[in-house]
Amino acid sequence: MQSKRITIADIFIYVIVSLISLISVAPFIYVFSISLTDPSVYVPYKLYLIPEKFSFSSYSYILSTPSFINAIKNTIIITIVGTALNIAFTFTMAYGLTKKELPHRGLVMGIVIFTLLFSAGIVPNYLLVKNLGLMNSYWALILPALTNSWMLIIAKSFIDSLPVELEESAKIDGCNEIGIFFRIIMPLSKASIATLTLFFAVFHWNTYFTALIYMNDADKQTLQVYVKSLLIDASTSGAGDTGLADLLNLPSETVRMATVVLAMAPIMAVYPFVQRYFIKGVMLGSIKG
Repeated sequence: MQSKRITIADIFIYVIVSLISLISVAPFIYVFSISLTDPSVYVPYKLYLIPEKFSFSSYSYILSTPSFINAIKNTIIITIVGTALNIAFTFTMAYGLTKKELPHRGLVMGIVIFTLLFSAGIVPNYLLVKNLGLMNSYWALILPALTNSWMLIIAKSFIDSLPVELEESAKIDGCNEIGIFFRIIMPLSKASIATLTLFFAVFHWNTYFTALIYMNDADKQTLQVYVKSLLIDASTSGAGDTGLADLLNLPSETVRMATVVLAMAPIMAVYPFVQRYFIKGVMLGSIKG
């Protein structure tokens, strides 16, 4: 079999793609390198791709900071509870919308699509959360985002793509709608569930703006708000811990970069396990609407 001949155009495309990949990866390498650089050899504004001297001092410092531990605890709680409720509400509503006999099904779908295009805005959302008494509560970040129009449409399309004969067979065997949902629909939707779980988890893990306006209590701040305080404040003690950074003589930049790496690490660690479901979960059912 004759091998494909590599042309000048192919070489050009490979070079361009390689450069784009390098540009995309370089910031991550830079951040990771600074976070592992020993404070004694760190030079501000110097390009680091490989640490001159490795050290975990910045990680030891940030992991011993009470405010960081509290922030990551809050974010983990919000992510786990929020993602679980997101999946439950999204798939139950999506399953209901697949039923043609559902009263006012078209109207409900119209409302879903409308909210996909338009939103109430920041002020009405803030007033709603405040009047419901959810300020300074985890529920202020979870309840207003129980589902998402786009994710709901993806879940509905996936369920629509499943053979209707499976449900008919289950009904003949005496299974009701709840049994069909839990015994047939959910097990067959593992790929879609894994994909949407990743989407929802990333959304909750990166919660920043809503946490900034709904959480006035420093003990309830999320990880991204904490990272913001480190990256923007003049010193690493700006997030609530004073004196320890000066005592350890740690440059603020190395601590900031270590915090950024720790903020990214959980999502980056989970992603490879759901990657094989990613494309399958999004694309299945995309043709049949």
